[in-house]
Amino acid sequence: MTIPGLTAPHPGDTFELRFSATARGARLARRLASHRVHEWGHRYGSEVNDTVSLVVGEMAANAVTHGLVPGRDVLLRLIRESGGRLRVEVSDTRGERLPDLPTGLPADAETGRGLVLVAALAEEWGVTPREGAPGKTVWAALASAPVVVTEPGGIGERHGVAATQPGPWVHKLTAGGLNHTSGDVLVQRPAAARRRAQS
Repeated sequence: MTIPGLTAPHPGDTFELRFSATARGARLARRLASHRVHEWGHRYGSEVNDTVSLVVGEMAANAVTHGLVPGRDVLLRLIRESGGRLRVEVSDTRGERLPDLPTGLPADAETGRGLVLVAALAEEWGVTPREGAPGKTVWAALASAPVVVTEPGGIGERHGVAATQPGPWVHKLTAGGLNHTSGDVLVQRPAAARRRAQS
């Protein structure tokens, strides 16, 4: 999926994995995402690595549970955006079943919290139609600090300017309800992101 105004700052800053639409495939996606983020400088056990692992795990589990089409794989894409943000995308082939953010879950509910966690951890998240294939892409943008890396021939920071303008498919959840068109959904600036912005 090509996002207007989004470019990975260096070659190799996009990671893609097709995985089987099974629980085992979702676990593999979570582990390999953690490994890739570790290679990008966010070490195992760091807040960023743990957040990416949790978000990928929840989104992959949703894709294999609710987006399952027999014989079709799921696509995971991680993009290290300029400015240090990480974008997680999980695409499946069930475009007619769009996820929604549940409200009023009973305290003893054993399911239904995946997107609640994603919304709490992400700066923004949303759903877009999948480009070039049937289905949808669920995505989340996560904050991360730029990583200082050793470059061949010296030491320097590897980061750039953040893409500040979302694509035209971004619609906001307002106090009055969901404002959306053409099936696109976005929950922007959840409580955790608002608290970070205020401090």
